[in-house]
Amino acid sequence: MKSCGVSLAAAAPAFSDEEKKMAAGKPRGKTKEGTLSLTAEEREELSGLDSLLFGFLNLHENGAKTETLLLKAVCCYESLILKADGKVESEFFCQLGHFNLLLEDYPKALSAYQRYYSLQSDYWKNAAFLYGLGLVYFYYNAFHWAIKAFQEVLYVEPSFCRAKEIHLRLGLMFKVNTDYESSLKHFQLALIDSNPCTLSSVEIQFHIAHLYETQRMYHSAKEAYEQLLQTENLPAQVKATVLQQLGWMHHNVDLLGDQATKESCAIQYLQKSLEADPNSGQSWYFLGRCYSSIGKVQDAFISYRQSIDKSEASADTWCSIGVLYQQQNQPMDALQAYICAVQLDHGHAAAWMDLGTLYESCNQPQDAIKCYLNAARSKSCSNTSMLTGRIKVLQAQLCNLPQGSLQNKTKLLPSIEEAWSLPIPAELTSRQGAMNTAQQAYKAHHPNTEPVLGLSETPISQQPLPVHMITYSEVDDLSSPAKRKRISSPAKYLEQLRTDRDHLNPTQKLMLQQLESQFVLMQQQNTFTLPHNCTNLTSRTEEPWRRKLSNSTQGFNKGQNSHLPGSNDEQPSFSTDPALYLQAASTNIQTSHRMLPTSSITQGIAFNHLSHTATSGDQQGICCTKESTPSGNRSFVPEISSHTEDTPNGCAGVKGFSNRVQQLMAEPICSPNSRDSTSPNLISDNPQMSSLLIGKANESMMTGACDKVNSIHPESHTKTNNSVASLHSSVISTTAAKSADQTTTLGVTSISSPHIRLQTVNGKGLENSNSSKNTSLPMISRKPDSPIIPSMSVSIYSNSTEVLKACRNLDKNGLSNSHNLLDKCPPPRPPTSPYPPLPKDKLNPPTPSIYLESKRDAFFPPLHQFCINPKNPVTVIRGLAGALKLDLGLFSTKTLVEANNEHTVEVRTQLLQPADENWDPTGTKKIWRCESNRSHTTIAKYAQYQASSFQESLREENEKKMQHREYSDNESTSSDNGRRRKGPFKTIKFGTNIDLSDDKKWKLQLLELTKLPAFVRVVSAGNLLSHLGHTILGMNTVQLYMKVPGSRTPGHQENNNFCSVNINIGPGDCEWFVVPEGYWGVLNDFCEKNNLNFLMSSWWPNLEDLYEANVPVYRFIQRPGDLVWINAGTVHWVQAVGWCNNIAWNVGPLTASQYKLAVERYEWNKLQSVKSLVPMVHLSWNMARNIKVSDPKLFEMIKYCLMKILKQCLTLREALITAGKEITWHGRTNDEPAHYCSICEVEVFDLLFVTNESNSQKTYIVHCQDCARKASGNLDNFVVLEEYKIEDLMQVYDQFTLVSEFIMLLQYHPPLLDTGP
Repeated sequence: MKSCGVSLAAAAPAFSDEEKKMAAGKPRGKTKEGTLSLTAEEREELSGLDSLLFGFLNLHENGAKTETLLLKAVCCYESLILKADGKVESEFFCQLGHFNLLLEDYPKALSAYQRYYSLQSDYWKNAAFLYGLGLVYFYYNAFHWAIKAFQEVLYVEPSFCRAKEIHLRLGLMFKVNTDYESSLKHFQLALIDSNPCTLSSVEIQFHIAHLYETQRMYHSAKEAYEQLLQTENLPAQVKATVLQQLGWMHHNVDLLGDQATKESCAIQYLQKSLEADPNSGQSWYFLGRCYSSIGKVQDAFISYRQSIDKSEASADTWCSIGVLYQQQNQPMDALQAYICAVQLDHGHAAAWMDLGTLYESCNQPQDAIKCYLNAARSKSCSNTSMLTGRIKVLQAQLCNLPQGSLQNKTKLLPSIEEAWSLPIPAELTSRQGAMNTAQQAYKAHHPNTEPVLGLSETPISQQPLPVHMITYSEVDDLSSPAKRKRISSPAKYLEQLRTDRDHLNPTQKLMLQQLESQFVLMQQQNTFTLPHNCTNLTSRTEEPWRRKLSNSTQGFNKGQNSHLPGSNDEQPSFSTDPALYLQAASTNIQTSHRMLPTSSITQGIAFNHLSHTATSGDQQGICCTKESTPSGNRSFVPEISSHTEDTPNGCAGVKGFSNRVQQLMAEPICSPNSRDSTSPNLISDNPQMSSLLIGKANESMMTGACDKVNSIHPESHTKTNNSVASLHSSVISTTAAKSADQTTTLGVTSISSPHIRLQTVNGKGLENSNSSKNTSLPMISRKPDSPIIPSMSVSIYSNSTEVLKACRNLDKNGLSNSHNLLDKCPPPRPPTSPYPPLPKDKLNPPTPSIYLESKRDAFFPPLHQFCINPKNPVTVIRGLAGALKLDLGLFSTKTLVEANNEHTVEVRTQLLQPADENWDPTGTKKIWRCESNRSHTTIAKYAQYQASSFQESLREENEKKMQHREYSDNESTSSDNGRRRKGPFKTIKFGTNIDLSDDKKWKLQLLELTKLPAFVRVVSAGNLLSHLGHTILGMNTVQLYMKVPGSRTPGHQENNNFCSVNINIGPGDCEWFVVPEGYWGVLNDFCEKNNLNFLMSSWWPNLEDLYEANVPVYRFIQRPGDLVWINAGTVHWVQAVGWCNNIAWNVGPLTASQYKLAVERYEWNKLQSVKSLVPMVHLSWNMARNIKVSDPKLFEMIKYCLMKILKQCLTLREALITAGKEITWHGRTNDEPAHYCSICEVEVFDLLFVTNESNSQKTYIVHCQDCARKASGNLDNFVVLEEYKIEDLMQVYDQFTLVSEFIMLLQYHPPLLDTGP
């Protein structure tokens, strides 16, 4: 490992000089003078402690000795870093990060990991580091960054021993991000893994069942829940939660039976749930809802009361109590219940609407309007349009009332301002303090319950204080509006009562006494909780070495709990000004429970976001609102509400697992993908944030607004012409300090520019850092992790014998069968937007178009070269059908019905929208998500729909002409577009993916396509996909699309970035939108911001977003007979203008550019856990067998991939033989497809791992080596089948050589392979 400073050879005496210096600054106060040296035994014990033990190392029950050792190690490391001025090996910081992570000191772990990242250029090779970093991000709910870190772990080391933990967390995060398909895949991968895990199998099964419920797949969810209940020895908490979910589903879901039967089953399930867990406040609440729905008012009240007693205050519970009171014609009691609900949760739309209805029923329209406005501003409000109409009606009524009539009228209820000032009883404050004490005591004995999944319920001390029923006589009659301001905390209310001590009534005096006693108790117990990114002031406040390196650390300003719902100092808006309505309706107040530490930096300077935590005990949790966000480009991960009145229980199954499976809340984390490279740090209203200056201390404090905070997992990188993969890069912020007397400056180095990453330590380059004083530091020798296959001193010009010899000399431990074709390269990353950005007038470039007049034009060689030129992302070949005299009628709907009317058609149900826009179903806002539900039908049935759609359109057009004769066509079109934008939108059906591969059924159609030029044919020697040796439907076969106007093919790149050919059969047109390949990273960022999976989701880009990001968009019309050539990697989306059919397939030109992009996407798919439809390993070997290559770049890439795979096959084979595992010859049959792992879906080449049962049944369900070892560590339950003799692979490798272009012209002219019947 490259050193960046002092050698870390073992030198224990180095500690002795610093013992006295560090005694005063020791963390936690547990380290005494004379104990800072680590003995050899301690270093040996520490060598086995890293991030892999997180969640499995109990430091409190039986691990006190280990905890003491870790604390001592941290203290030692910090003192040595201080002594060496931070100039130590990078591995030193990595170990320090591991130790702090195991101590659950997340801010310090984050800081240490940051330093390691900045010093270690190949940090991505260290799986333990990436895993630890992912755990820290996961703790802070920075899911975007945690996902990236965990994905890179699995990419660089698929056999990672904590892969099950990673899959579990990925499943949870993808569920929160609404990427349900990815979530299910990772949960299933975690379930089949036999390695130990912090969650049991039944808990993972519960998450899968809840995932089905979240997707509204209720029958699947019900079946999964019921199957769980049949599990033997099911833990009580799991059983209670499963029964709770079944009960709530039966109450909510109409599909599960009639109303009476559903409610009866729901009550039974909930009662059984309470038998298993009588203290579940949520189950009591659900039971109350069920009783309320069948009219059992008294039982409902009892259940709600139990809910409040068990789980303290709940806005949902109080809202439901208010509904009951209102139904019982008790408006005053209902008012108090609703006020309790909205005080606990300012954004509780249902409570605000119910409160507005209550005021309206009491003929108090002004208060009703205020409540409706607050309901509309809530992000959970789902019927804003209805509220808007109701507000307008009430405002109209107010305008029509005689002046002064409202003032003279007696009010039945207090106004909303008066009701809001109701105080919080002290008895609940006392209960809360007791709950805090109990919670802390529990955590002291169960330390691993919270970090097991990294997410927890809101700490008790951060939860809003509960509110009890208060009689109207207890309303504090405060005289001034300032006094009527909501008292948000006991401390503030105590202060108010003390001020008015002489004027208090007996009830208020009693409350004052209770508050004063409680306040003293809270001071003694110190129950006020700091934000999660702050540590105990008496323990890990700040690393000593960091105090020397930086004196600019800023504390936060407030306790985080001041920004939680229900505890804000400011009350909701009670203005009835109509102008404020739109503002209120568009404002989403978002809160966070755990946040990444933020940093204070000089304005305009990018800095690493992994900043030091604040040291002040009075810190501020940041509330991200649209008003407080400095940049309009920032985006947030949307929250998932825990419960709404009409939806399934969103928090289901995350509270009941012995405090281990906690409620998942997607906290608002600033997206790193915005154009200003924002980190996942939350941006504070206060621009001064704590900073970490990794360099010598300076005399001036650096403060300023945070413009850019860059992530440890940056998105930016550059691509080189000679690299197979996109090089990983980032904007790295380092500290440059010229001397102790000079002001420290932040040096910014970016690999976004075409330069190599620079490292600076205290202003010196790494190459000069060794010149500093030579202090010997004791380095703990790490026990080697399972590495990926190491590099060997062989090149692509070595013969197979040399490769075999090198493989046999390798260590046989820790082998991987991952087939990472891009060895020695970091994990792939999307490209940044090309620089310099295009001017605005260049963002609508003309589409390259070729007009053909004859067959000779179609076969003109420059046409081929023009199409495959990477500079042309798309080419439209106009008039192709006419020039070649293609009979397009063979693909018409009429001919298709006559040929095969029962042929299967995949149907996509979509919304009819303008081609350049994409609105949500309500028509209120533009979105990227494209609604597209899948079903199936036949050609005959879809043809009938297509025809009826055309006839209906004609009828509507005639009616429109009759009704609007006086209007012009333009006005009619404009009016129509305006109407469609507002919704609701018409539903249409798109017939897609119709397979035409059967040459017996579609003989005439396929024969007609042989008239095309060779480079666009389905089969040709120059088409890479023709060398696969098997069929991939839709890629090397023809697919048909049957469309009606508005049918959409959402945004995508072709599978593995291959080129595609699309011919419009007609009679209508299609409109295309195309973005060059170099900008796909920008679109990927937009997808992530919109909670969409770039590879798997259906999305339709917002053109305004693209133009703002300087992304060029080609836009053109494809007419009947036109062929559209989509070049490799081009992003495109298509919408039908009229009724038409299209045919399409993929081709792979024999070029270096095509092969490079295909391999890059193969690796990117692997990183994203997405199956590559094109097996690039299998294809590369077939290319070596079948073709000769004269392009040096293409040859080198293919040869390198062959060498990499040959090395893996040879090494794995040797390891299996050494371990005594028998390899059975299996061979391959003609046209046998490539094999993929049935578990993780990666390609498996040559050595197939098949279970004994599957082998005996001849089903051959294939596993990769990594998945096989997860199921059976010693592979006892698996048979290893060999597809190729190693001698054959070595022969193919040796015979694949570079051929000169001249020889190829003389000896090898690629024949044109015609497609026969």
